[in-house]
Amino acid sequence: MFGSLLRFYRERAGMTQEALGKYVGYSKSQVAMVERGERPPKGKLVEIADEVLSAQGALLTAGKKLRAPRFPSWFEDYAELEAKASAIYMYANHVIPGLLQTEAFARAVFTQESPPYEEDELEARTAARIERQRVLRRRPAPVVGFVLEEHILKRPIGGTHILKDQLAHLLEMCQQRNITVQLMPTNREVHAGLNGAMILLETDERRQIAYAEAPGGGYFVSEQPYLGNLFAQYGILRAQALNPEESAKLIYEVSHEL
Repeated sequence: MFGSLLRFYRERAGMTQEALGKYVGYSKSQVAMVERGERPPKGKLVEIADEVLSAQGALLTAGKKLRAPRFPSWFEDYAELEAKASAIYMYANHVIPGLLQTEAFARAVFTQESPPYEEDELEARTAARIERQRVLRRRPAPVVGFVLEEHILKRPIGGTHILKDQLAHLLEMCQQRNITVQLMPTNREVHAGLNGAMILLETDERRQIAYAEAPGGGYFVSEQPYLGNLFAQYGILRAQALNPEESAKLIYEVSHEL
């Protein structure tokens, strides 16, 4: 809501995002992110914008109710579906998925964001990610499957000690009856997922839907034949990956090499 108001008063004043940014010490892209609700305003943006845009206190009033967002605006619809899903299947190719992350690892991942999060936003995003993991312990328990690229087990985001704890946590997740973790070895000569990461859901109403992310946002796939193709692709990935027992053994070996 604040972002929409800011955009309304900026456009009414005939001012560009770049011009407003010069007043408040923001780049054009940072102003755009505030207007889209992806970043909360920091510094004196609220006060300065209210004055230069002649908002007559409207932005000041709206700014009093601001808090650091738990999720990016484009992720909220997915998070709502995930929390109630009967089945969740993920293929990850660059980082251990959020549902499997420790708090320290999640915080380390969020510190890589550019431009960097403010401290309160960093903590809000980290807490929200850990809160998401409640779905893994929900009753009735969802069926959850992961196919992870082997190389992401070796990327020491946050440092080796954080990665070692993360791998120990991953091994614990492998022992949960409703969770299956499989690794895709780096030496495989065939690979059904070269077009990128994906998430497949079966909703609480048993409706199938797919979700994918790209820089700056995410999108759903719900139409055939594209949806069916993604579910078939994930099935092939599972067949190409190591089985759960072999995967757990490899996770243990990587952890003890750190």
